[in-house]
Amino acid sequence: MSLKEVVFMVEEDPEGGYAAKALGYPIFTEGDTISQLKENIKNAIKCHFDREEDIPKIIHIRIVKEETIAYA
Repeated sequence: MSLKEVVFMVEEDPEGGYAAKALGYPIFTEGDTISQLKENIKNAIKCHFDREEDIPKIIHIRIVKEETIAYA
């Protein structure tokens, strides 16, 4: 059975760059830039799935940015 989509949650790494984790799959990768991260996500997906026909055709990337504010 072929999967159609996979979702990655992306966070900025405190040490620089970005870290990505697939929801529902043990797929993790990182990159210094968003462009590099996108290529690394494609490579990580290709390594994870044994068969070419199982590789999802649509990849969703959700970038999460945490921000702290003071209430005063």
